[in-house]
Amino acid sequence: MDLHITKRTALLLFFDIAATYAAYWLASLLTDVVGEVFHNNEIYFMLGILALINVLVLGVFHLYNNLWEYASVDEAIQIVLAVALSTLVGAVFLWIIDVRLPIRVFFVALFLLIFFCGGMRMVYRVARRKKRAFSSPTHACDRPRTLIVGAGETGSLTIDRMASKDPLMPGIPIVAVDDDPAKRGLRIHGVKVGGTSDDIIDLVDKYDIEQIVVAIPSSTLEARRRIFGICTKTDCRLRTLPNIRELRIDELGDVSLRDVDVADLLGREEIVLNTRTVSGYIAGETVLVTGGGGSIGSELARQLCKVAPARIVIFDIYENDAYMLRNELLAEYDDIEIDIEIGSVCDVARINEVFAKYRPGAVFHAAAHKHVPLMEICPREAMQNNVFGTLNAVRAADAYGVGRFIFISTDKAVNPTSVMGATKRLGEMVVQYYARTSKTVFSAVRFGNVLGSNGSVIPVFKRQIAAGGPVTVTHPDIERYFMTIPEASRLVIQAGGLAKGGEIFILDMGEPVKIVELAKSLIQLSGLTPDADIEITFTGLREGEKLYEELLMDEESTLPTTNSSIMVSTGQEISYDEVAAKLDEIEAAIAKTDEEAIAILEEAVPTYTHTTNRS
Repeated sequence: MDLHITKRTALLLFFDIAATYAAYWLASLLTDVVGEVFHNNEIYFMLGILALINVLVLGVFHLYNNLWEYASVDEAIQIVLAVALSTLVGAVFLWIIDVRLPIRVFFVALFLLIFFCGGMRMVYRVARRKKRAFSSPTHACDRPRTLIVGAGETGSLTIDRMASKDPLMPGIPIVAVDDDPAKRGLRIHGVKVGGTSDDIIDLVDKYDIEQIVVAIPSSTLEARRRIFGICTKTDCRLRTLPNIRELRIDELGDVSLRDVDVADLLGREEIVLNTRTVSGYIAGETVLVTGGGGSIGSELARQLCKVAPARIVIFDIYENDAYMLRNELLAEYDDIEIDIEIGSVCDVARINEVFAKYRPGAVFHAAAHKHVPLMEICPREAMQNNVFGTLNAVRAADAYGVGRFIFISTDKAVNPTSVMGATKRLGEMVVQYYARTSKTVFSAVRFGNVLGSNGSVIPVFKRQIAAGGPVTVTHPDIERYFMTIPEASRLVIQAGGLAKGGEIFILDMGEPVKIVELAKSLIQLSGLTPDADIEITFTGLREGEKLYEELLMDEESTLPTTNSSIMVSTGQEISYDEVAAKLDEIEAAIAKTDEEAIAILEEAVPTYTHTTNRS
């Protein structure tokens, strides 16, 4: 609890104690028994006990935790119930200790206490709103005319805070819509519910709307997608906010609007980290994340912190990102040791030094070269890092008794057409090979593209849009699976909790998305029109690039796990006896030419067919 909340709670406690004394004194005065009741000093001690009972009951009803700035009818009912209960308990207590007060005193005191306790909190609400209104630097011209989608609790809070000129929710609430027909024509804080989501475009024109705020975070994914699709047909700025029911009380005051991004349009139902699944192998342990400064590795570290490990070791070759991540984590988690180790997984001595120093209980191996076109240009570097870097980490985990080792793989390892995909498939084979004999539980997790990761298409499209176009897409029919980085990281951690050794876990990636549709959505979110304001051009498939990604090889199928978003591959047994020979061949290929190395890689990975895709 921060200092501001502590001061506020102390003031409320002081006022409620004073209000109890005042309520009973006034009640005695109004019922003409003040002389009978307050004839000796003992009554003041008794009233102190009643005041203590009152604040304890109010505390049980969480009336010192609420943000009264956003109080509603629910809080008012809580006050009435809490004060009624505390008055009843106080009356019974006095009767037990043989202190007799007329019943009418308790009745009058009850109403006075409701007035005092409720009135003080309402005064606080009004004062805070007025203070914000006067202190807000936002001028009327900076507050866009806003349509709110959703007339529920989140929509009500949005309208209320906009009306009070909250700088975190800039806008002038003009009209709301809700798909519940019973709400049509009603008003929320003076704002009319003008129709349903189907009326958004007409209402935007009618009321000269500049901003749309989607305040329906608890609705289904399909409903949100449909509404976002309608909203993107307008020229309005599109914004949203989180579900207030999922926030702590002390976070509610910091809720702010954010721009709708492509993850909102194309995302899936949010995956929540199941701490029961993962706490057994993470809580209290030292966890090593290789490639910990990258987009996947850094998010793994953030999500791991939520499961209370004793220490997280971030191993990365690039010091800047690792340093920034350490500062971020230390600012939020002061009870977890965060260590940075700089080095390459290709350096056998260095990787062994780190394992010997920290003796991790769990390892997430995210270090890899993953850029498909670049690895076509530098195939031997991909082999060195993605195959032998993985082998070095696996051998160290086996030698130093790591409990679990989770290898981050990719859908590009399935029937690979690229060097990157083939080297990732060999990484899977290495993990499965060691899982046969090691006491360490080795497993791989295979998933598709993550929205916004380093090198992904989203940042490229955003830069192209900012530059005025054109937005370049390789092929009009190219499709990819997408997840958000937090979602992928949570599922990877949960898959680790399900691992018994040797599995390749497949994450439920949902439906594939056409990249051209992704480009169009980003253009629309920027307030522009595809092919009118921003041109989309097609450049042809790049070397090693597939038109469609796959999650399973031809001989593979899947079995369910206890997590509906995670499946386990049941493919043909790999020829474990040949893995060592394959590695020897690949190691020899690193000293050869790129063409010879690719040819040897094709032999080592039978499902790999090298594709040039030259235009």
